[in-house]
Amino acid sequence: MHCPFCGAHDTRVTDSRLVADGDQVRRRRQCAACGERFTTYETAELVMPRVIKSDGSRELFDEAKLRAGMLRALEKRPVSAESIEAAVERIRQTLRARGEREVHARDIGEEVMHALKRLDQVAYIRFASVYRRFQDIDEFRAEIDRLAQEPSFRPDESE
Repeated sequence: MHCPFCGAHDTRVTDSRLVADGDQVRRRRQCAACGERFTTYETAELVMPRVIKSDGSRELFDEAKLRAGMLRALEKRPVSAESIEAAVERIRQTLRARGEREVHARDIGEEVMHALKRLDQVAYIRFASVYRRFQDIDEFRAEIDRLAQEPSFRPDESE
């Protein structure tokens, strides 16, 4: 690492600490030439897979689009911002853990539906109606019936 003050290439690490919940390393350094101290941060560069759209085109994974879709479904629902961010992070980790260079958009949609089902059933139905392109009330009813059959769903529970 070169010194930002004098440009010398000989610096030494005087202290290293984990920060940001262990996702980052903070290093205190000192220049051997001028003696100035400075801090660097080291993070792993984790590349997200490219997304294969339904029309066959490919684009970079966009976390903002993922979050926006979830927020649209969760609009005016009693779900905390922390829960939403945790769900977005779980989806990102799941996609990254697959180890694939490309992932189909429908797989991301399924992950979002799974996360929304755990967060809020109304948001899940909202998202599913757009994602699965429900055409009429019978499709809504069928999805609600499927949701009601799951052991984790309790209709008397208010969230």
